[in-house]
Amino acid sequence: MLRAALLLSSLLHCSAFLELSGPSEIKGVWKESVTLPCAYVPVEDLMQQTITWTVVHDTGSGTIFRRDSSGDHIFLSEYRNRVSIPKGVPGNVSLLILSLEISDRGTYTCHVTWRDNNNSLIAKEITTSLQVVKVAATKPIIRGAEPGLALPAGASASLSCEASGSPPISYRWFRSGPAGTAELLSSGAQLAWPSLRPSDSGTYFCEAENRAGAGAAQRSDAVQLTVTDLPITATTSESDVGYPGNNETIHDVQRTGLSLQLVILIAVVCGAVVFLVISLILCIRKPKDAQVYDVKFHNSRAAASSSTGHYEEPISSTENNYVMELGESKTSEEVNKNVSDCVVNPQESEYEVGDNS
Repeated sequence: MLRAALLLSSLLHCSAFLELSGPSEIKGVWKESVTLPCAYVPVEDLMQQTITWTVVHDTGSGTIFRRDSSGDHIFLSEYRNRVSIPKGVPGNVSLLILSLEISDRGTYTCHVTWRDNNNSLIAKEITTSLQVVKVAATKPIIRGAEPGLALPAGASASLSCEASGSPPISYRWFRSGPAGTAELLSSGAQLAWPSLRPSDSGTYFCEAENRAGAGAAQRSDAVQLTVTDLPITATTSESDVGYPGNNETIHDVQRTGLSLQLVILIAVVCGAVVFLVISLILCIRKPKDAQVYDVKFHNSRAAASSSTGHYEEPISSTENNYVMELGESKTSEEVNKNVSDCVVNPQESEYEVGDNS
């Protein structure tokens, strides 16, 4: 009896701490996600065994989800790939439902069991009523532009219209006209210009509408677009962006580059011509002078030999060296004078041939 009383007292004590918490009613938006809260405070001596979520619809009931020692299991096919329970968060067994359908409304029950050290089971559950509603589209916001937007002609631009609410949401773009009129431009969430023109300047706004709004369209704030007709300016190699303040245009840059290249080409050609002329003068002048000296010298010796008919003594290597040094150190007039002297006085270098007998 005492042991039973102690066991019952411990169970009551643990049960007092194991209380599931969650709202009794919650609303979810059609086509959006919703979380059905269910949580408890973990107790050290108790181990979670199973988690079960069940539902009661207007047309039926059944078990949606179950987690046990073998893993997670989804039993109703209409909830497959749309429901889950957090993992690795002790005490949090809330049910997440994705992409709500109208048929998802009903009463959901969260049921949790624990096991204590004596292998006794403790169970708790709570119920939550889910209502699925449709929400009218909210006031849309234009993305990608400030209230005043200025862009150059030829640039591409786009504006996006965004609103929240139950899908599907339809969008329309308008351009304000005179006397409060509006021109319908297109249907869709985005308005784009592949190449802006000055005539595209104006005031634009969009409208959003869905079925839940009972045909009432929501209008965005207006955006003023200004397209400036700017000339094409020279671009830099770093950013390739033109700056209207620069004085040089593309044609000026091309003309400057052409004249600079022409000046460099002319300077190179002139330098090459001067170098070629100097090289030719140096290569031709020196060999021509040396040849003139040799011809005059040999012709003089030949004339002396033919005039006297005497035997000419061979010229020694010393005389040859002397003549070559004379040609290098004296001018052409001195060389010609020495050669003439040799012709006038041939007896200084000749011997008379006689009869010894």
